[in-house]
Amino acid sequence: MDKEKSAGGILSKNGKLMLVRVKNLMGQKVWTFPKGHIEKNETPKKAALREVWEETGWECKIIRPLFLARYRFKRNDKPVSKTVRWYLMEPFLKSGRPMAGEILSAQWLSPKIAGKRLKYKSDLRLLDLWKKL
Repeated sequence: MDKEKSAGGILSKNGKLMLVRVKNLMGQKVWTFPKGHIEKNETPKKAALREVWEETGWECKIIRPLFLARYRFKRNDKPVSKTVRWYLMEPFLKSGRPMAGEILSAQWLSPKIAGKRLKYKSDLRLLDLWKKL
């Protein structure tokens, strides 16, 4: 079984959350929180900050760790075990644009709308954790 490690961020600003729209492995367009793979010799925190910037254009500071998600899926009929370290982040500077081609859209959404758009169990769990803060 392949193993993957990723990191990402939950950004909030004025009571809204940043979500990105991407194509998943099955080609479906889905809304999720920004995240990506941890590169060789990169810490999870650095990966989370880099991925959030690449996917949203926002520079952020990490407030604190939020959640460690673990799940499994199949890629090309091969099982993959994935862990994602999630951090609560505060955006402070819009200095870029979402990655063309990979990110279809990046939007600030109310928690209510985010809850309707998110489909992955781990994303819905993150939303619930954020609401309790």
